Amino acid sequence: MTYLCLIVLIPLSALVFKTLQLPPERIWTLLGTPRVVSAFRVSLSCALAAASVTLGLGLIVAWTLTRYPFPARKLFDALIDLPFALPTAVAGIVLTTLYTPKGWLGQWLAPLGIQVAFTPAGIIVALVFIGLPFVVRTVQPVLQDLDPSIEEAAANLGAGNGYIFIRIIAPNILPAALTGFALALARGMGEYGSVIFIAGNMPMHTEIVPLLIVTELQQFDYPAATAIALAMLLFSFALLLVINLLQFWARRKTGKGL
Repeated sequence: MTYLCLIVLIPLSALVFKTLQLPPERIWTLLGTPRVVSAFRVSLSCALAAASVTLGLGLIVAWTLTRYPFPARKLFDALIDLPFALPTAVAGIVLTTLYTPKGWLGQWLAPLGIQVAFTPAGIIVALVFIGLPFVVRTVQPVLQDLDPSIEEAAANLGAGNGYIFIRIIAPNILPAALTGFALALARGMGEYGSVIFIAGNMPMHTEIVPLLIVTELQQFDYPAATAIALAMLLFSFALLLVINLLQFWARRKTGKGL
């Protein structure tokens, strides 16, 4: 309880009380400005896109690491956790260097008319890099505990690969996959260090909510910063509630929540 109060409840309560000191019409005016609305739109759309891509890639990576032996598998398994250990600012600088028009990868994409750095696509790339470990590390233990003999028995009875995945594998990994998706989405909404370098931070185009909060603080506009932060906090709570309901539904449907 002491830890919960000092680390979570007291700071969040201070944010709420600070924001509620403002008149309601002032809060709505601050949150309704085109720049704030655009920042939320960019953050949410990019986080959703990145989490969806991360979900697909994470399932493939987790399946490969679990079911297929190959040289240096343990090394690749360890590299999955690299975004956890790598400072986010370093990740942002590296990704920007790679995807600028003159970067190692950007120089090949530029002739095709594809620009990644300083666009929403760059934000998605950075969020995929940061969010991939969340999906892999939540799905991988479930796949390891899933008995392959069940799949072999279904195959011997004439079931195809698609049927086996939909009827046997998917129901077992669905709660873990939803958890990984939620973690990647939540991290994407609040990510700052790895995004600000590759995004370009152009208002109404690639400016994200965390950067807008920092900008307001640097300009000593504390009411605007706290109002935006509270809106993001409420959105995070709503997101966690929806994801928990989805997980409860998935476990109940598979018989694991009873």
